[in-house]
Amino acid sequence: MQDYEKPQGAGMDEENAPVQRSVLSQDIKIKGDLISKGHVEVHGFLEGKINAEKITVSKTGVIKGNLKAESIEIIGTVDGKITCVSLTLRSSAVVQADTEYADLRIEAGAQLDGNFSKPKTLAAPKATKS
Repeated sequence: MQDYEKPQGAGMDEENAPVQRSVLSQDIKIKGDLISKGHVEVHGFLEGKINAEKITVSKTGVIKGNLKAESIEIIGTVDGKITCVSLTLRSSAVVQADTEYADLRIEAGAQLDGNFSKPKTLAAPKATKS
């Protein structure tokens, strides 16, 4: 995917570094940007940007900012911009965002507002990354 920027850790051996899951619990409020090579789960509040391989916004999660990942699943609330290959909006999702995706799944009940586009520059979900 062209717009996804693979995060790189400062001073880490990228080939051998284990990919971790980062969980922001429900009682956490963050103002700032997050970068991860792995999976970021948001159960709390974040105002800023997230750039990760996979992002999950739980039912209690609220994001005000931009999300960029290969795969994004939204169960909670997002207000900002979304760029991803695979986007899943669950029935409780509340999304107000301009969204670019290659593959989109929306469950009945999801609330959406914004522009949705499928640019040709985004890779198909099963495409080989370059």
